[in-house]
Amino acid sequence: MTGKGKRTNLVHGGSKRSQWNEVSEAIFLTQGFVYDSAEAAEARFLQAGPDEFIYARYGNPTVAMFEERMALLEGTEDAFATASGMAAVNGALTSMLRAGDHVVSSRALFGSCLYILEEVLTRYGVEVSFVDGADLDQWRAAIRPDTKAVFFESMSNPTLELVDIEAVSELAHAVGALVVVDNVFSTPVYSKAVEQGADIIVYSATKHIDGQGRALGGVILASKEHIRGVVEPYMKHTGGSMSPFTAWVMLKGLETIDLRVRAQTANAQAIAEAAEGHAKLANLIYPGAPSHPQHDLAMRQIGAGGTMLALDIKGGKDAAFKFLNALDIILISNNLGDAKSIATHPATTTHQRLTPEQRATLGIGDGLVRLSVGIEDSADLVTDILQALSQV
Repeated sequence: MTGKGKRTNLVHGGSKRSQWNEVSEAIFLTQGFVYDSAEAAEARFLQAGPDEFIYARYGNPTVAMFEERMALLEGTEDAFATASGMAAVNGALTSMLRAGDHVVSSRALFGSCLYILEEVLTRYGVEVSFVDGADLDQWRAAIRPDTKAVFFESMSNPTLELVDIEAVSELAHAVGALVVVDNVFSTPVYSKAVEQGADIIVYSATKHIDGQGRALGGVILASKEHIRGVVEPYMKHTGGSMSPFTAWVMLKGLETIDLRVRAQTANAQAIAEAAEGHAKLANLIYPGAPSHPQHDLAMRQIGAGGTMLALDIKGGKDAAFKFLNALDIILISNNLGDAKSIATHPATTTHQRLTPEQRATLGIGDGLVRLSVGIEDSADLVTDILQALSQV
């Protein structure tokens, strides 16, 4: 389906119906497929044609529908669905890198992403250089003629620092390096990463794509040549592919993602406007707020503030915990991108493995609370935030 609007593609894109002409996409819960003859099996193993499958680890009709719909949404030629967001990050990087390769990465990363770059890749001889993602001079100094790839979160977790995709892509492409973008916080709804220069885009589908706390999943998006020639051989042999049931859940999530994410963004904007300047806050971080140091970049790069914000509460950990424990509607958890609003204390949960010095460098103080804003009534969320702050 081409030439259709985004919401139309999100509902209908990639759909393949069985002989029963079902309305809702079918779940093909099968690990293997039957061939009409030994010759047909041989031919398929030599070269599988369109809509021909061999084994669920290699591909599956339900998974293929999700991959096609995601590629339509993101504007890439192809996609490969993975078992989790971290399987997508690991697969995107490990499938293309070899011992002796050089990677430049932003240092403001989710803890597990940092582990892959610091521990896994270096263990196998990949050289990794870290930079301040917002500082183009540092990117310029770190990228070398032999750099194979650059990697960054387009909006960092949890301090919501943006990396200029277009500018970094220009620097990387000048030496022939590929640009790998973890785009979770920007969301596929607002993403313009392809036109801004990204070569490979990864999402944790667990987040906004499912968006309802049901399943783990991820996806790698790129050119057909890269997905089928580089990513697929690695993923199918190492076992990180998505299950058919998960793909079906993600297809259902995609039908409403545009509606959900825009409602979440409107709620996040309302919270930011109500809470900014509050006496109990040392800082409020929201890219949609004019006070955000990269507000102009956020508006140019994604055109919205997004679904995430951060509150730096005066008084450190004790004050942050009092705030969290006083919340009535907003849940304490470590997920994000959900229809339910969720609050997280990164220093003691998602970024706990970092040293205090590393957290300080990244701006993750003991008073920082990350908010993933849901689709509840805006007034209720604002009231909940303000009453919890009043109890600090």
